[in-house]
Amino acid sequence: MMALNFREEKHKKMLIARTKRCTVRLGDVSDKFPESSVVWITTGERGEQKQKLYTAYLDKVRVKTMGTLTSKDLDSQNPEINTREELIADFERIYKRRILMEDTVTVIYFTEVIGL
Repeated sequence: MMALNFREEKHKKMLIARTKRCTVRLGDVSDKFPESSVVWITTGERGEQKQKLYTAYLDKVRVKTMGTLTSKDLDSQNPEINTREELIADFERIYKRRILMEDTVTVIYFTEVIGL
């Protein structure tokens, strides 16, 4: 089973509260996360033990540029981020490199799978 992992504590809190319904990943990772796949939503640092929060269905996977992200993309990624510029600043902190409006990103919308 594939996993969508989140390292930031703020993302873990949003995932637990179910306010994070999408993730924006730098680059084209659409081949790693095909639409209609079922994945584990996990948290934890790279190379360390992960915590599985829940199972999710990948509803929509779209490759875009940072400059074409919509307000829905931003709000679903993080309700506290209102502009592409704020997301770029957050990404530059996480990725420790300059991010441009022309940079490719993958937007992955997911829904929790509830059941047996």
